[in-house]
Amino acid sequence: MRSATVGVWVGVGSRDEVPELSGASHFLEHLLFKGTRRRSALDISAQIEAVGGETNAYTAKEFTCYYARVLDSNVSLAIDVLGDVLCDSLITESDVETERGVILEEIAMQRDEPGDEVHDLFAAAVYGTHPLGRDIAGTPETVARLDRDEIFRFYKSRYTAPTMVVAAAGNVNHDQVVALVAEAFAPLLTGLADPLPLRAPAAWSGSLPDRRLLVATRDTEQAHIVLGGEGLARRDERRFAFEVLCNVLGGGMSSRLFHRIREDSGLAYSVYSYTAEFSESGLFGVYAGCAPENVHRVLDLTRGVLAEVAADGIDDEELGRGKGMAKGSIVLGMEDTGSRMGRLGRGELLFGDQLSVDDVLSRVDSVTREEVAALAAEVLGHPRCLAVAGPFDESDFADVVS
Repeated sequence: MRSATVGVWVGVGSRDEVPELSGASHFLEHLLFKGTRRRSALDISAQIEAVGGETNAYTAKEFTCYYARVLDSNVSLAIDVLGDVLCDSLITESDVETERGVILEEIAMQRDEPGDEVHDLFAAAVYGTHPLGRDIAGTPETVARLDRDEIFRFYKSRYTAPTMVVAAAGNVNHDQVVALVAEAFAPLLTGLADPLPLRAPAAWSGSLPDRRLLVATRDTEQAHIVLGGEGLARRDERRFAFEVLCNVLGGGMSSRLFHRIREDSGLAYSVYSYTAEFSESGLFGVYAGCAPENVHRVLDLTRGVLAEVAADGIDDEELGRGKGMAKGSIVLGMEDTGSRMGRLGRGELLFGDQLSVDDVLSRVDSVTREEVAALAAEVLGHPRCLAVAGPFDESDFADVVS
């Protein structure tokens, strides 16, 4: 390749915030691009864009990632800019106030997109008041309260070398990257203490909240629903079988849910299943967008499919197709430097090791129908949670999760 992607993975996300600092990780992601002692905000973006590159970041519940994609001849610039941003951001009072308005607009924009909002509602329905149930961006109230000193202390206490992984992929030389990182991140590499754990021991009890239904009443022409519950934790060895199961249920146009709800009944344009994995828990959900008058038919069909697979498992043809989809997504996902960098960074930060592609493909190939059936009976038999965004209130769904 003639390109390279460099990413800095910080093992701090929205679940690591105390309630009064909700949204601090996401706020900080914005602020680190606002300027350092060496570069203004314009310098940061202009220096990367002047060589045809791009730089960006995103915040998740358990990590934050900052990355730059550039031509292979500009790797040193990318690492220098990322090191400067991560190690020496000023976080001025004026930048906090400016970016506060931007983030409030971002939250408002998300609430105007009920198809996105419903996934945050679903996490809240599953996890309740646990930090995994909070919106990554925080709420308008918490964002309005955060001040510069709180954010700066969060930055200095959490953005330390033991919490970070630097990953690079593309036309790069490993030894050169190591030397460049050592120079660019020198401020964080002095006086190192022993590596710290990513977070405190798990506090998730495994018990779903009493209130497992959340409805955002919106005057929309389409209802957005997510039905599901708790899935698997990130390190669960059954995760490969779970991916096969998820593919069979709602992973593509040949999945059971797609055929039952869209192809056979014509009730929805978009319908799919998905998972999200965290350090000690996970989510499994089925999303569908449909006309409000069809929402209960869609929910009935969804529950029917989940009940069938929980009771009877899947057939050999579905097993082969689910495996093929899993393997294809892995291999096709290696086609660009950003995906390769992401795989490296996540593996090192979240698992502490690297499974080769061949190892992963072998794990998928070894999945059996019996494993999928046992997993389906367990996970699909969990108590259900439901999130809805549309022209409804909670009384319209009182019987769905009872």
